[in-house]
Amino acid sequence: MAIKIYIDQGHNPENPNAGAEANGVREQDITYEVGQALYRKLSANASFEARLSRPTPETQLGTSNTTSLAARVADANAWGADYFISLHTNAAADPTATGSEAFVYSRSSPAFPLAEDILLWMRYMTGLRTRGVFVRPGLYVLRNTAMPAVLVEMGFITNPDEAALMSGDPELFAEGIYRGILQYFGMI
Repeated sequence: MAIKIYIDQGHNPENPNAGAEANGVREQDITYEVGQALYRKLSANASFEARLSRPTPETQLGTSNTTSLAARVADANAWGADYFISLHTNAAADPTATGSEAFVYSRSSPAFPLAEDILLWMRYMTGLRTRGVFVRPGLYVLRNTAMPAVLVEMGFITNPDEAALMSGDPELFAEGIYRGILQYFGMI
C-alpha cells in the first residue's frame, strides 16, 4: 500500500494568508513551485501517493489565516495522509540570515527524524546550512494534523542569494526534500 504524503504549499496566492515577499519574489510562488516538483517526484514512485493543498496557482484556501490553515489540515486529515509536509520560506530583518530549518510537534514524533533527513538532503542538494529541527507544538498545522507533520523553512526569502536560489531552482529543493523522504523510509 502506498505511503500517503500530503504536501502543503504554504500560503495563498492572495490575502488572506499570503506569505512573505522580498527580493522581488513571493513565498507563496516558491512554495507552489517546490510543491509541484515534489508532487511529481513522489507520484512517479509507486511507493507513494501524494496530494497538494494548492493544485493550481490560483487555489485559494479559506477566508482568513485561521480558516486557510484549517482547510489544509482538514483536507489532509480527511484524505488519511500518513505524513504532512508544509513548505515555507523564512524571513528575517537581517538580510544575511541564512539556512534551512524545520519544525515538528514533538521530539518523540516520527516527524522529528523525517525532518532531520529532509534537512540533511536539502543541504546536500542546495548547499544551504542546516539550522536544525525545532519543536513548536503551538503551530496550527503541527498541532491539528492527525499524522506526523513537518514544517520546512527552505531558506530565507529576505536573503538575496537564497531568494534567487529558491525561485530560480525550485527543483533543487524538491529533490532534497524527496531524497530526505526516501532516506527516512530506507529507500536509499
